[in-house]
Amino acid sequence: MTIGGSILSFPDRGPWGDPGYRGNCSGHIYRQIFEFLHPRVFTDPMVGGGTSVEVAREMGIEAHGLDLHSDFNILKQRILDVVGKPSDLVLSHPPYHNMIVYSGHVWGNGASVERWKSLKGPHPDDLSRCASEEEFVENLTIALKNQRHATRAGGVYGAIIGDVRKGGAYSSYQADLIVRMPRKELLTVLIKQQHNVASNGRDYPLRLPRIMHEYVLIWHRRRTVTMAVPRQVATLARG
Repeated sequence: MTIGGSILSFPDRGPWGDPGYRGNCSGHIYRQIFEFLHPRVFTDPMVGGGTSVEVAREMGIEAHGLDLHSDFNILKQRILDVVGKPSDLVLSHPPYHNMIVYSGHVWGNGASVERWKSLKGPHPDDLSRCASEEEFVENLTIALKNQRHATRAGGVYGAIIGDVRKGGAYSSYQADLIVRMPRKELLTVLIKQQHNVASNGRDYPLRLPRIMHEYVLIWHRRRTVTMAVPRQVATLARG
């Protein structure tokens, strides 16, 4: 990585993607990751407002953007089948459970973004609409296994994910993912500083510091590591 090492901080989101799409990640983060990993084929299966693929294409990288709002269901469809070939890098920026609810809010009925207003209401497989945190972590793990399956042997896959504190309880989704994925494949963990988030404008009666960071988790898909597939998605992500 360049200046800052494993700490990434970009207050400016840059000109890429749709700035009105909630939960956007700065395009400078993706640029740093691409400069570090040099993928030729990149896939974002939760592309949201399109920032990641715009950065990738500007850099001459073949990029594929998929999302539930565009009829791709990461819990029911294999990324590899849709893209048609393995990717060098499969990186997602999933919801943080129900911190931001997407189907029916960010897109769908009542959407604030014109581009997605025609889409219809809540979706049963929306990760931001899981009934419980346990269900969310289980489905997020399924999604990441799907990403791994779509990555060529020797390639890398990962997620940008944050921690959440709600009702006095602290949830570390990055820790949940690390223990569920192959230990020998974890390549690096980067710390991403949060900027320009909605919570910065609110006052909370906190005894502990406000959460101001997220993680970029990156795994290296090794040829010698195999994974068991959850029974409910036996058609997804084998090996």
